[in-house]
Amino acid sequence: MSNSPLAQPARAPQERQYILTLGCPDSTGIVAKLSGFLAEIGAWITEAHFFSDPESGWFFTRQAVRADELDLTREELIEKMRPIVEELGVDGSPVRWRVTDTGVRKKAVILVSKEGHCLQDLLGRVDQNDYPMDVAAVIGNHRVLEPLAQAHDIPFHYVPFPKDAVGKRASFDEVAKLVNVHNPDAVVLARFMQILPPDLCEMWEGRAINIHHSFLPSFMGARPYHQAHQRGVKLIGATCHYATQDLDDGPIIEQDVIRVSHKDTPRDMQREGRDAEKQVLARGLRWHLEDRVQVYGNRTVVFD
Repeated sequence: MSNSPLAQPARAPQERQYILTLGCPDSTGIVAKLSGFLAEIGAWITEAHFFSDPESGWFFTRQAVRADELDLTREELIEKMRPIVEELGVDGSPVRWRVTDTGVRKKAVILVSKEGHCLQDLLGRVDQNDYPMDVAAVIGNHRVLEPLAQAHDIPFHYVPFPKDAVGKRASFDEVAKLVNVHNPDAVVLARFMQILPPDLCEMWEGRAINIHHSFLPSFMGARPYHQAHQRGVKLIGATCHYATQDLDDGPIIEQDVIRVSHKDTPRDMQREGRDAEKQVLARGLRWHLEDRVQVYGNRTVVFD
């Protein structure tokens, strides 16, 4: 047994799976084609979800199969499946699909500012070996949370953000360098409190995940608890969503609410809202890492 205070217990063995996610124009026979293909290659399906959206006319699915039951690598499975997928395109509409291997751990980089409740919650889950990711780095525009990252043996990078536009742009460029070296599956804005510029939103499209301390689309922007208090609402909440160029208007992954009353001050709401923020971010990020979220337009399908 290691005497290191940072030594981690071994992860419990988990069944390795290939996860197939697919979105395409809806038509008859899609399920039959996919099921027939999987049966033909001897795939053992452990989970299957389907959704047909009548408004957009698109079909979505997530399938999980036992990887160890197939005599195929992920790359070989993709090549075998490619002809089937190409048949699903309609009038030139591209089919969005991917195959991932749960035997390959997902990586995340977490961006923070001063408030540490979301970071602390995520790192605690990772330490308990019940969360499907490794944290490659924590990047902060203040040093307040550096000891927390160090306590979990995770590299911390301090990037100050000056108020002038030129200096702030240079800071974002430095953050992008630090993030991109890891090529993470998720860039988590855990109360980062900085607005990502459009080029970074585009660069990290579908990977940048933000927690907003409000039940969007209500009370966008800064100080949402103060906005909620002034409006006299009886419910406050939190929203986990993909970051886009439209501030606080990206595709929503998960939300939750907490009941408040006329007695609650903005400070009370802020304290109570932290619990919702932690839970909502943890659930939304988990579903993203498990390939349970598919984006279409500004909406999501979440196979939870």
